[in-house]
Amino acid sequence: MDTNNGSSTTDFILLGFSDRPQLESIISGVVFIFYIVTLVGNTTIILVSYLDTQLHTPMYFFLSNLSFLDLCYTTSIIPQMLVNLWGPTRSITYGGCVLQFFFALDLGATECLLLAVMAYDRYAAVCQPLHYTVIMNPQLCQNMVLTTWLGGLGSALILCSLTLKLPRCGHREVDNFFCEMPALIKMSCVYSKVIEVILFALGVIFLLVPLSLILISYAVITQAVVRIKSAARWSKVLNTCGSHLTVVTLFYGTAIYMYMKPQNSTSQDEGKFFTLFYTIITPTLNPLIYTLRNKDVKRAVKRILCVEK
Repeated sequence: MDTNNGSSTTDFILLGFSDRPQLESIISGVVFIFYIVTLVGNTTIILVSYLDTQLHTPMYFFLSNLSFLDLCYTTSIIPQMLVNLWGPTRSITYGGCVLQFFFALDLGATECLLLAVMAYDRYAAVCQPLHYTVIMNPQLCQNMVLTTWLGGLGSALILCSLTLKLPRCGHREVDNFFCEMPALIKMSCVYSKVIEVILFALGVIFLLVPLSLILISYAVITQAVVRIKSAARWSKVLNTCGSHLTVVTLFYGTAIYMYMKPQNSTSQDEGKFFTLFYTIITPTLNPLIYTLRNKDVKRAVKRILCVEK
């Protein structure tokens, strides 16, 4: 068998949902709407958190970073996806595929760590309220965010370098709507036990460990909430923690299903729709969840609009 990788300048073909042409127009319309909502919603959170001094707190610092992540994540995927859905061809250059693959891995891994950091922030706010400002000081918050970005970058460099070295034997068709790792691995004409082991190990580090820390944090928070006698404070805690827990469930649930299962155990159609969920739907829901459930953000928006008037 010829295991030559072929020219690195050869375009790839993103098959997307070409096997279901009757759904493509519907999917493209839904994706376009979701992308606009993602852009508007996440940009609003970033601007409001920056402009309103009452939101200059660790929680909204982390939330702004999450919104920025979601903006970058969806922008690395959706524009190319819409071009392929609306245009005559479904191609993407090798360089474009590599960049899309790298940024999706980098930003996805960073978000896994950031959600865990946000859970720790909620734990400190609820369980250590008197020492919260000392514990979550600006320098610690910046270092935590920097660590999440560097962690995501490191994992992306490892997985990208290993995956792109796999021989493709001239295969050009990526059976997904963007250059995602499971689809690129399935393009390979050889089985790599090394990549499967490394992917599982990084999945434990970036998915299972952060999720476990989040669950532990919320178990402690639940115990603390039960002892709260103030109805107003109890409601506020449930709103802020409930928003974060909803985002965690949506993001980790689908990501763990896709990346922690053996790569040959997930059907292509099933994989595409799960990928569609955590790459497009979840980043769109994040700002809606945080703004609709958060009275502080809604009051901040009203204050800013009133000042502008």
